[in-house]
Amino acid sequence: MQIDFHHAVTYVAARLAGFSVEDANVISYSAQYVDDSVNSGTIRFRNKAMYSRISSAHKMLDYRNFEELANHFTWIPFHFLPGNGGKKAGDNPDGGFVRKLVCFPDSPVATDMVNSCIACHDRAYGLHRLGITMHVLADTFAHQGFAGINHEINEVEDLTKTDGDPAGLVNKLADYFGDIFDTVKNKVVSDAFPLGHGGALTCPDMPYLKWEYKNGVGESVVRDNTQIFMDAVEGIHGAMVCYRKKDPNYTLGAQDKISPQDLDKIRENFLDFEDEEGEDRHRKWVDSIANGDFSFAAKGSETLSYVHKGMDSWKYEALNTKMEVETKNELFRFSPEFLDSDWKLFHDALQIHRIDIIRNILPKYGICAA
Repeated sequence: MQIDFHHAVTYVAARLAGFSVEDANVISYSAQYVDDSVNSGTIRFRNKAMYSRISSAHKMLDYRNFEELANHFTWIPFHFLPGNGGKKAGDNPDGGFVRKLVCFPDSPVATDMVNSCIACHDRAYGLHRLGITMHVLADTFAHQGFAGINHEINEVEDLTKTDGDPAGLVNKLADYFGDIFDTVKNKVVSDAFPLGHGGALTCPDMPYLKWEYKNGVGESVVRDNTQIFMDAVEGIHGAMVCYRKKDPNYTLGAQDKISPQDLDKIRENFLDFEDEEGEDRHRKWVDSIANGDFSFAAKGSETLSYVHKGMDSWKYEALNTKMEVETKNELFRFSPEFLDSDWKLFHDALQIHRIDIIRNILPKYGICAA
């Protein structure tokens, strides 16, 4: 998924779950910032204070850059949560260990992740962790069938659209990849096995797309992204309602669920916003929110924005820097406000999330992944 879902749709789901504008902004910014937090290492201050942070994404997520995609330390906890075949802890899916690593929508693993997040609702970074968790939960839907490791199960052949002009997708892929795309097999050619959905390119990210392919173990897969994205909306919305109730076992009643009118508008936007670039779809979602298309706000009463670097970004507000990447020699001015800044709290949550997934949750399912 891209910024249109992780930021704008997460904001819509949060507001429909009853979060305030301020809290929904923190949640949705955090959800998108998972894809934009590409720097790691130690921040040093002039007064000798230090802060160490990790990254949750890569600097250049270019599907033509297989060497960069091979660096997959961030994939499992933040983008390709292992699904254990949809089975509970103690049970194993057929097909060996790799099947445990494949993403499965709203799996018991994902439920444990959400429950752990809810348990931290009273922490200063609680909403930031909720946004991170919603990113990962949404990706379990979009990334289903793919694993965050280099393995043949991620290979994609015979990639076609099931609606519209099937040849159009092939031609676009051939233009994009050039000589490393096999137009006969509709397959990306690489010396390295695909990582995650690298072989499927951005097909899992486009809300309006219906497509099919054959994976690396010979299975035919048919995908209706619109329905998958709708399932993801209801999944993250339900999780956020439980967070607000501070009860992971809370059962949503009719008063908690998204109204049919709001669901219809969300589906309509998924289908109508057919731009290939996530940024373009995101702008249309922002316009839709400002236009009062949803029940939580009248026209002109809410304006959504996202700035991940430079002026008005969380990083700028915390460190007073416009730099995208540090040289590691900078000394920043420390202020007491840094400790309560959104940027610092996001990075606190990022580290807690990764430790919890890798060290606490996955081992219950017999998964040792990092």
